[in-house]
Amino acid sequence: MTADADALDLLHTLIGKALAAGADAADAVLYDAASLSVSLRLGKTETVERAESGDLGLRVFIGRRQAIVSASDRRPERLAELVERAVTMARVVPEDPFCGLAEPGLLARNYPRLDSCDTTELTAESLITTAREAEEAALAVPGVTNSEGADASWSRSRVALAASNGFAGGYSISRSSLSAAVLAGTGTAMERDYDFGSKVYVADLPAAAEIGRAAGERAVRRLGPRKVQTQKVPVVYDPRVSRGLLSHFSSAISGPAIARGTSFLKDRLGQPVFAPGITVIDDPFVHRGLRSRPFDGEGVTVQRRTLIEDGRLTTWLLDLRSARQLGLATTGHASRGTSAPPTPSPANLYMAPGRTSARDLIAGISSGFYITEMMGMGVSGITGDYSRGATGFWIENGELTYPVSEITVAGNLKDMFLNLEPASDLEFRYGVDAPTVRIDGMTIAGL
Repeated sequence: MTADADALDLLHTLIGKALAAGADAADAVLYDAASLSVSLRLGKTETVERAESGDLGLRVFIGRRQAIVSASDRRPERLAELVERAVTMARVVPEDPFCGLAEPGLLARNYPRLDSCDTTELTAESLITTAREAEEAALAVPGVTNSEGADASWSRSRVALAASNGFAGGYSISRSSLSAAVLAGTGTAMERDYDFGSKVYVADLPAAAEIGRAAGERAVRRLGPRKVQTQKVPVVYDPRVSRGLLSHFSSAISGPAIARGTSFLKDRLGQPVFAPGITVIDDPFVHRGLRSRPFDGEGVTVQRRTLIEDGRLTTWLLDLRSARQLGLATTGHASRGTSAPPTPSPANLYMAPGRTSARDLIAGISSGFYITEMMGMGVSGITGDYSRGATGFWIENGELTYPVSEITVAGNLKDMFLNLEPASDLEFRYGVDAPTVRIDGMTIAGL
């Protein structure tokens, strides 16, 4: 991979050439990545893939016009062509009154230690061994009859960003992941489920046997699903699916959606959005966090922010452009690739745990639905209307009883958020995380 100093030198050279060619301002971003992944099924290795990539993007400004170009070829003659294309494009594209680099006072200067990169580089042999352990543990669960396979992967990436406003910085990130998926039952009565783990440090991953066993047990529990009548009942979201509610929320408070007026929360800033007592936090500084970062995609200072405080919405997620559209200051949420302008996105987003255990959250339900998996994307960001396919378990007298499938869960996110109660079992597993949550009065469509 390109060394940090070499990467920044390359970006500064690129920016200097753009300014010399007529750009008023410019920034450039570089990504170098290496990854290794394996997959096996029934003990036999199916794929071993190694990939290395390097991409860079140049954004130039001429007045209120901007253009973005990207390339993977870093030979000097190709970089000269890149600069020429970018400047030529910027002279003819329509003006954008909200584009531009950050003011120097907004730039990140001091970076916290995030411990976001594991120096351990895994081998194909070690990944195969880990995947085999996971699959064997899954197949050993009584009732498991077949395997869809196990996958293990490792990756490391370096990011460098520089701009003509004086910003220059970079950081490295790593990922180690393991998953297993198996089938239980026979014939037309088969059911599938999985388990998955992903961490910055391989040492922090759950044991392979633990992931495999969980996948097998989940699949067996789903055998013999029933259907239920259409009705309104309390619904409980397992943490695997409750985090999806936070993803819908973050999309609804994204600056571009607010500026366009296409969000069901566009008029709710400073008002109750969730039930009292609920807190939602976005934290780029989580130690070994999957989405931690020392600065945003525009070089702006980032900080831990409470997006929902005691149920009230405190802020939007803003990059520079959407902040200027709304007459506000950026919140440091810009994210970017090499070929498109920055857009806002959260870092480590999570809902703070409640005080009630998941067990007690379910215990008070005489009849309800516990969701373990969802399908489809029937969610309107404009109205908040929500309708998704789901599978899980029926709740009777506070206990999970039989599995159910072919269910549609419907409601409106505005009402769902206000009626949501979190349990105390928050775990940081995905980068967007929520505990078990209960929402009363949901419509389920079955028979």
